[in-house]
Amino acid sequence: MDTTRLLLAISNEADPALFAQLRSAGWELHVAPDMKTAERLLQGFRFRVGLLMQGQTDEAFCARADAFLRVHDELAWVIAAGEAHPGDVPAYGDLILDHAFDHHRLPADTARLLVTLGHAYGNAQLRLRRTQRDREHSGSPIVGRSQVVANELRQIARIAKVDAPVLISGESGSGKELAARAIHEASARAAGPFVPVNCGAIQASLIQSELFGYSRGAFTGAARERRGFFEAANHGTLFLDEIGDLPLDLQINLLRFLQEATITPVGSTQSIPVDVRIVAATNVNIGAAIISGAFREDLFYRLNVLPLQVPPLRERKEDIEPLALHFFDKFAHEKNPRLKGFTQRALVLMQAHDWPGNVRELINCVRRAMVMADGRLIKPKDLGLPEDALHQHREDLTETRTRAERGAIFVSLQHTGRNVTQAAKQLGVSRMTLYRLMAKHGISLHS
Repeated sequence: MDTTRLLLAISNEADPALFAQLRSAGWELHVAPDMKTAERLLQGFRFRVGLLMQGQTDEAFCARADAFLRVHDELAWVIAAGEAHPGDVPAYGDLILDHAFDHHRLPADTARLLVTLGHAYGNAQLRLRRTQRDREHSGSPIVGRSQVVANELRQIARIAKVDAPVLISGESGSGKELAARAIHEASARAAGPFVPVNCGAIQASLIQSELFGYSRGAFTGAARERRGFFEAANHGTLFLDEIGDLPLDLQINLLRFLQEATITPVGSTQSIPVDVRIVAATNVNIGAAIISGAFREDLFYRLNVLPLQVPPLRERKEDIEPLALHFFDKFAHEKNPRLKGFTQRALVLMQAHDWPGNVRELINCVRRAMVMADGRLIKPKDLGLPEDALHQHREDLTETRTRAERGAIFVSLQHTGRNVTQAAKQLGVSRMTLYRLMAKHGISLHS
């Protein structure tokens, strides 16, 4: 049997009022008091959405639920639970992160829960049509082949499954907006808008009306009502960059939205419900800002449900060459048609540089070189980077090569009982070459 609105609810406590409202909203509801009963229901029905309700969560429940949901991850799961014991909060957080499309606190707000279940159903239908390649996010805007980036993409894939707030940390220019965009594009909200807002780039006197909109006559010059960024991001994702620069009075408004999912435009007394996922980012130490009183601690905990750390470029140097080639292609319209790429020495110089400005600095460096280069290939002098790094890199390579060469000779002589003929054969060189190398490195047959 397959019904378009088939819902499996696992609840250890009956909630007749909630169940009646779910049925009134068009769901064909099947309730299981425990996971064992749910297993039997899953054998007879083809569910798309599951609702797991638990009044009090503890580590034992989280372990059982984790094992159950791993087997039945084809469903879009909504988890609703009461307060967890402080010691069990990490286990509950992992359960949500690994398995939940979204989560609610009990007692549930029925109206919001119905909206969430509707979204979960839509997401389940989309998952049926997605290929495995889509699920692995082959179209991610993040470029890189390092293990660091692979780990970041795995985290993004997990975070995208859940509709909870995200707080992205990372240095300026490291790609926090790209990470936010990747989360949006891999989520059930991908068809909705992605609205980026730099909180530090808007005048303090304007930021409230920019975020929440305003009604006609709210202030001098407000000749008509205007939607703010929150309404523009309805059914999508609002990316609040540099959230640490948000004034304290606006932090209160943002906290109210996270609690109630409504906004009040400037000059209005009417609250407007808005369906928006918040992804915030910061390059400042929020902990220090909380201590100094510049950032609200309660807002931090509301935003930091799903934290993501974006690595600086110096920690993913394997990605410098593919990133440079990516930006070379992206800005190809700005270059001389004769320009075809980078010399090897230019790539080595970029590899040796520390990139304090991260990916943004690399973009500017590549674009500058594409304009300044007068040959067929970009040379080190075109990059505008200090070439001391190139000389240091060459010295490091020479030192490494010398140590490796000396070590190989010493080990071969040890293995062959200091038989030069056998050691030379093992190393693939002539006896005369080996004697010359031994003299170069100060190695004696008697040392």
